[in-house]
Amino acid sequence: MIKQLLLSAVFLLVCNVQAQDELTSKLYETYDDYKESSIGKRRIKHADIQPLIEKFKANPKFEVQKVGESIQGRDIHLISIGSGDSNIFLWSQMHGDEPTATQAIFDILNFLDAPEFKEEKEAILSKLKLHFLPMLNPDGAEVFTRRNALGIDINRDALRLQSPEGQTLKRLRDSLDADFGFNLHDQSKYYNAERTDKPATISYLATAYNYEKDINDVRANAMKVIVFMDKIIQNYAPGQVGRYSDDFEPRAFGDNIAKWGTSLILIESGGYPGDPEKQEIRKLNYVSILSALYTIANQSYKDIPIEDYEKIPHNNRMLFDLKIENITYELLGNDYIIDLGIINYEVDLKDHNEFYYKSSVADQGDLSTYYAYKTFDAKGYSIVQPKVAKVTRIDNPMQLLQDGVAYVKTEKPEKSTFVHFPLILVDEKFELKSFSMQPGANPTFFLKKDGKLTHAVINGFLIDLSKPLEQQNTGNGLINGK
Repeated sequence: MIKQLLLSAVFLLVCNVQAQDELTSKLYETYDDYKESSIGKRRIKHADIQPLIEKFKANPKFEVQKVGESIQGRDIHLISIGSGDSNIFLWSQMHGDEPTATQAIFDILNFLDAPEFKEEKEAILSKLKLHFLPMLNPDGAEVFTRRNALGIDINRDALRLQSPEGQTLKRLRDSLDADFGFNLHDQSKYYNAERTDKPATISYLATAYNYEKDINDVRANAMKVIVFMDKIIQNYAPGQVGRYSDDFEPRAFGDNIAKWGTSLILIESGGYPGDPEKQEIRKLNYVSILSALYTIANQSYKDIPIEDYEKIPHNNRMLFDLKIENITYELLGNDYIIDLGIINYEVDLKDHNEFYYKSSVADQGDLSTYYAYKTFDAKGYSIVQPKVAKVTRIDNPMQLLQDGVAYVKTEKPEKSTFVHFPLILVDEKFELKSFSMQPGANPTFFLKKDGKLTHAVINGFLIDLSKPLEQQNTGNGLINGK
C-alpha cells in the first residue's frame, strides 16, 4: 500500500511538471496575443497607463481602486482579480526608471481578461486573489529617475515611512497580508551571472528578514518558487540568471515585508543582447510570473528542494558594452598592449521620452576577467589618433571615417547635443588636444592594422570601415563633445 501511494505521488508530480512545462511553452509562443502594444518603450509615464487602468476599471472581472497619491498628486491604483483565499501582491516601478515589469503587468492583465487558457486561469483565480500595483513611483517615472519627488529611495523608506508612496505600500501590505509578494525591479545591464560572459537578464532574491539570513518557512517558500522560475528562464535565456545579494537591509521594503510574514520574491530585469528597450525581458517577466502563479495555485512548488536556490549563480558586475582586447597603444614613443572597457551611457532628452548615448572609457589595462556584450580582439591592431576636418555639409559620413576623420567643423543643428550619424561636430575654434587614452574619456579613435585604417570607434561604438553604416549599430555622434 505504501509503495502504491509513493508511486501515485511520483506520478502526480511528473504530471504536474509536464503540465507546467506545456503551459510555459504556450505562454511564450502566444505572448504577442496579449502584449500591451500601447506601452512599447521603456520611458513610460503615468499618463500612458491611465487609459489601461480605466479599461480594467470598466471591466467587471477586475476590481480597481485608487489606493494613494504620489507627492505630486498622481493617483496610485490597485488592480485585483480572483476569488481565492490566498492573496498575492505584485508591485512595480518603485524606482521610476525601472519600468520593465510595469509593462509585463499589463500584458498579464490582458492575458487574464482573454478567453484562452480557460482551465489554467480557473486554476489560478479560484485559488488565488491577485493584486497588481503598477507604477508605485509615478513622479519618478515622469522624469525617468530612480527616486521620488522628495528625492528619496522609496525602497529605503520601510521604517520611517516619510513618503506617501511608501505609506501606501505599507498599508496595502498590512491589509492584504499576502502569502506571496513580487517586488519587481530593473537592474543595471552591466550585471553578469557570476564568472560567465552571460548578462544577468533576470536576477532573483528571496530577501532575508534578519542579519543572520535565517531561513524560515516564509523565506523557504520564496526560494522554492524562485528555483522554479529560474528553470523556466533557462529555456529561453540559458545561463542568464543571477542571484541578488541577500545582505539584510533593515530599511528596505523587501526585507521588512519578508519579516512581516510574506514570502517575498525580488525580480530584477537586467540586460539582454540586442534588446535596449528590454522587450524580450518583458516577455520573460510575463512568462515566468504567470508560471509562478500557476505553481503557487497548485502548490507544486512545495516539492522543490531549497538547496537548489544556492545553485543559482550570484550577480556580478563585470560587463561592458564593448571590450577591445590586446590593442597596441603608443605612448611617449613606447608601445603598450592594453584592453579597453567601454560603456554607452544613456542621456535623457528634455522630455524624458527619448535618449542619446554618451560613452566613456570605464576601465583600461588588463581586463581579462571582464566580459562585454561585444568583444573585439585587436591583437595586431594599433590605436590611431582621429583627425579634424572642415566641410560645408556632411553627405557621406563613411568617406570621412575612411579618411580617419572623426571631428568635423561644420554647421551644427540648433538646440541639440547629438547627431544621428557617427561623427563629432565641433565649432570653428576647436583644436584636438594631445591624444591619450584615459578612464573617463570619450572613446573616439581609429584602429589600424598592416598600415591601413580598418575600424573607427566613435563615441564608444565600433564601426567596421569595410561595411556600409546602415548595416551596423553605429550609435550616435555628439555636438561639441557634449
